[in-house]
Amino acid sequence: MSSEPSTTGTSPRTPRPGAQKSSGAVTKKGDRAAKDKTASTLPPVGEDEPKNPEEYQCTGVLETDFAELCTRSGYMDFPKVVTRPRVQQSSAPSASTSEKPVLDDQRPSASCSQSSLESKYVFFRPTIQVELEQEDSKAVKEIYIRGWKVEDRILGIFSKCLPSLSQLQAINLWKVGLTDKTLTTFIALLPLCSSTLRKVSLEGNPIPEQSFNKLMGLDSTIVHLSLRNNNINDHGAYLLGQALSTLQNSNRTLVSLNLAFNHIGDVGAGYIADGLRLNRSLLWLSLAHNHIQDKGALKLAEVLRPFELTHREVVERRRLLLVKGTQERSRSPSSSRYGDSKAEREKSQTLGISNVTLVDKQEKMQSLKAPKTISKKKEKTGEVVKKEEKLGSGQSPTQGTPKKEDASKAGKGKVTIPEQKMSKGKATKMGAKEKRSILLESEQLVVEATEMVNPLLEPVEHRDGKVFLPGNKVLLHLNLLRNQITEVGLEGFLTAVQYQVQVSKSKTSPKAPLGLLWLSLAKNCFDPQCPTHVMIQELMLPRDPVKAKAKEEEAAPT
Repeated sequence: MSSEPSTTGTSPRTPRPGAQKSSGAVTKKGDRAAKDKTASTLPPVGEDEPKNPEEYQCTGVLETDFAELCTRSGYMDFPKVVTRPRVQQSSAPSASTSEKPVLDDQRPSASCSQSSLESKYVFFRPTIQVELEQEDSKAVKEIYIRGWKVEDRILGIFSKCLPSLSQLQAINLWKVGLTDKTLTTFIALLPLCSSTLRKVSLEGNPIPEQSFNKLMGLDSTIVHLSLRNNNINDHGAYLLGQALSTLQNSNRTLVSLNLAFNHIGDVGAGYIADGLRLNRSLLWLSLAHNHIQDKGALKLAEVLRPFELTHREVVERRRLLLVKGTQERSRSPSSSRYGDSKAEREKSQTLGISNVTLVDKQEKMQSLKAPKTISKKKEKTGEVVKKEEKLGSGQSPTQGTPKKEDASKAGKGKVTIPEQKMSKGKATKMGAKEKRSILLESEQLVVEATEMVNPLLEPVEHRDGKVFLPGNKVLLHLNLLRNQITEVGLEGFLTAVQYQVQVSKSKTSPKAPLGLLWLSLAKNCFDPQCPTHVMIQELMLPRDPVKAKAKEEEAAPT
């Protein structure tokens, strides 16, 4: 009995040394694995550390630069840059019909591999579509991003690679989930791009703050702006109208503005019309597919014909006229004798300068001008020196007669300045005058250009104690398709079109604005064959350059 437990007790003890050996071997293997792991985590000697994206110099190839910057920033699953597929022309219908059965035969079978399925779903992955120049296959002309959210890190990468694209002309973002923050980042990116960037399209990006007016700032260089399908309401229209023009400033770069497929009503149309009152750069405006009724239509039509200035506009106009008058007086020529004497007299009275100092000043001027006259009249050098020594009172060498001397004494040295100008050589006098006239004319042109932009300085009409400004004749294209305008709103547009047709017939200068050339009022709440609409169509048909050209081409064969 006692031997059984002893055998049982000694039997498990026998493999202990082996177990210890095996556990020791395990610990040695664990140490070796840990050492290998630490060795693998340490960067091998000779390999470069992760590169800094700030140190990368962009090459101007968007596909290479974007991929490299994303890799350096640790962004591995980034969208690829692909060429935008072009729309195929349907000039060969037989070829397209012959291809259809081939496509039907190439349907994937049930045994197709996973890789082939993945290749077919690559279409749904985010991509950056680009349109390239025909002359240069690597120069990007337009960028299209559609259907995936653009985040701050993508915009940060764009801020580094887009400035190197010297031929970039347009950026199109469709349903990219913009917010007010990302929109602000995108706007800050635009000045970094090439000066060729003129078109920006943000469509399908509703922003609760309605802050699209930031794209139309005074320092903006955008020429064509499309804001379709952004749920812009009357508040957003107010911000856009303020960006178009106010009493103090107006946008001078924007040429076309597309606000179709939004929620702009009568109030919002009134705000847009207020922006058009003093804006003279916008040529193309689309308000199609909105909620504009007769009140908004009448507001827009009022801007296209002479409209009454408000009290604030009248006050601002008077202030601008005063500023213009002071600028004209400051630019008026002061080379006449009366102007010089009057200016010097006022200066001497205010500063307490005596006539003796004026004479000394003239003497110094003569001492600088005398060598030129001496070199041109060498035979009278002796007489000139003697006369200068005798006079010493600031007279020029050509004033040696007693009459002029008496006149100069009587005038106390004030009439001698024009006479000194006459003593100059003809060549030097003409060169200096030409330089001055060129500078004055260039300054005057700049001032006149800035003044002509402000419509408050245009000729006005006074009627019944009110001031009327000529309507906006710069706008060429107005699209109000599919709104809620009735015949009441049509009457306002008929009056505006009649006025513009009359003005265009009586214009004398070829540089005068043409006025409205294209007006679309179809698909509204009136009969297309109503007399008012038919009359508008008859008045606008000869003014539409496209329809007039098509009519001429049709009449050419006959």
